[in-house]
Amino acid sequence: MNPKCTAEELAAGAKQVCETYLMAEERWKNEGLKTVSTDEKTGMQALERNAPDLPLKVARTRKQEFEYTRHGTLCLTANWDVVNGKIISPTLSETRDEKDFQQHIEKTTQSEQGVAKWCFVADNLNTHKSELLVLWVATLANIPLETLGTKGKSGVLKNMETRAAFLSNSEHPVYFVYTPKHCSWLNQIEIWFSILSKKLLRHGNFTSKQNLKEQVEQFIDYFNQVLAKPFKWNYNGKPCSL
Repeated sequence: MNPKCTAEELAAGAKQVCETYLMAEERWKNEGLKTVSTDEKTGMQALERNAPDLPLKVARTRKQEFEYTRHGTLCLTANWDVVNGKIISPTLSETRDEKDFQQHIEKTTQSEQGVAKWCFVADNLNTHKSELLVLWVATLANIPLETLGTKGKSGVLKNMETRAAFLSNSEHPVYFVYTPKHCSWLNQIEIWFSILSKKLLRHGNFTSKQNLKEQVEQFIDYFNQVLAKPFKWNYNGKPCSL
């Protein structure tokens, strides 16, 4: 555990995240608030097998060539809709800097009509608490940019803690709920990333980065149409007794 994160802060943070999930459906129905779990899956490799797979036969499992050619990597930034269990407005790119994340969040909020407010559950990566994100949210909330201070010196923009506090303000039309430090496992999108890895990436064959992008997009479409359903979240955030 990071010494800067006390047991009390850890418990309070976990409780807030869990309450966000448990209240998501009610808040969507009553307030038009869309609750989304978001994160990046980095380093997705476009690996092309050097020989075709040997198919499944009676008394023989499918066999996969162990030698491969590398064609580079992509980053997937994805959003898990907590209420309906679908992936919305995914972004596939070669980079994942603070500009990429801000543009992804902006694109996501423009992807659906009838949403009064957006709540994003995210981990503590520095790009999730960036100056660009603060400036964009402030513009949405009609907050004068000159009142935000200076990065590294003063005001809202001073450091990651002050920026996170601003971005967590639920009065804004777009706000963030951050998982406690070292608790990204509380982020529901991580469960979906494991599904993507198991069903596509681990045994996939990708002839190029473009081919990897196309197969991931096809899998997301298939998942949304056939497999999508919300996770049954039972954990309420309370620490488990030893």
